[in-house]
Amino acid sequence: MNHADTIPVRVVAVEEVTPQIRHFTLAPADAGRMPPFSGGSHIIVVMRGANRVHRNPYSLMSLPGELETYEISVRRMEQSRGGSHFMHDRVQVGSVLEIAHPVNLFPLDKIARKHVLIAGGIGITPFMAQLADLNSGGVPYELHYAVRGPEHAAFRDVLEQREPGRVRMYYDSAGELIDFDGLLLQQPLGTHVYVCGPAGMIERVVNTARACGWPDSHIHWEQFSAPPVGDAFDVRLAKSNLNVHVVPDQSLLESIEAAGVEVPYLCRGGVCGFCKTRVLEVDGELVHNDHFLSDEERASGKYIMPCVSRALCKKLVLDL
Repeated sequence: MNHADTIPVRVVAVEEVTPQIRHFTLAPADAGRMPPFSGGSHIIVVMRGANRVHRNPYSLMSLPGELETYEISVRRMEQSRGGSHFMHDRVQVGSVLEIAHPVNLFPLDKIARKHVLIAGGIGITPFMAQLADLNSGGVPYELHYAVRGPEHAAFRDVLEQREPGRVRMYYDSAGELIDFDGLLLQQPLGTHVYVCGPAGMIERVVNTARACGWPDSHIHWEQFSAPPVGDAFDVRLAKSNLNVHVVPDQSLLESIEAAGVEVPYLCRGGVCGFCKTRVLEVDGELVHNDHFLSDEERASGKYIMPCVSRALCKKLVLDL
C-alpha cells in the first residue's frame, strides 16, 4: 500500500459509547460511496498532526451492504503514542481525515459449519460487521462478549436487538468468566472459533482450542499490536543511502516514512507481514513485537517487522 492510496473522508457523527470508547461515522469528503468490504475488514486512519503523522488500524463496524458511510470505534489508550488521543481530543464532526482502502485479515471461513465468536472489550469491533454477514447466511453462530462491567459494554443494546438469543454477556465485576474449556469442547465438528480482545484472552482461547484437538485452520484471531515505546536508536537504510534516527515514542516504520522512504504495509499492527524487512547488520538485540514472524525467523536475526518492532543497538542496517 502506498501513502497516496487514501480516501479523504469527513467525520459526520461522533458518539461516546463508554467512558473510554468513541464511535466515529465517516462519509466520503467528495460525492460517492465507500469501497465495498466484508465483515472482519479494517482501515488505516491517517491523522496529520502539526509535527507528526499517525496511521492506526481500526476495524470497520458498519453494515457491509451500506456504503454511504463507514463506522469505527476508538478506545482511548492511556499509554497511547498519540493516535487514540488525537481521535478523542482533536477529531470532531466536520473534521477531515484520510483512510486507506479496506483490507480483510480476519475473514469468516466460508466452509465452516458453525461460527463461535469471542470478544473482549474493544475486541467487539470486527464482529459487528461479521454478524451482519452471518445474518445473511444459513450457518449457525453465537457470540460471547466479555467486558469489565455493564458500563463498558459498548454496543450491548444494539447487539441484543440485532441478535436476540445469540449474544452471551460476561461481566468481570460480577465474577462472570467465559468457560473456554466447556465452550470449545462441546462444539460440533466443522466449527470455527474467532477471538479478538486482550492478548491474554487470545492466548487462552488459542491454547484451549488446540488442547481440545481443534486444527489450527479452524482457529482465527485478530490482534493489532500498538508499537511500544523504547530506547532511541539509529538505522542505516542501505538501498536509500540514508541514516534515520528512531526516537522513543516513534515506531521504526514511522521513522523510515518520515525520512521519505515508503515501506509496503496492510495492517501496521504486526499481523499481515507486508512490511517484513531484511536485516543486513545489527550490533545488538532485535525486539520483536509482531504476530507474524516464526520463532526461527526471529532467532535468525535476519528479519524485522518495522511497524511494531524495535532494536536495542547502536547500529542497525536494513535492506531498504
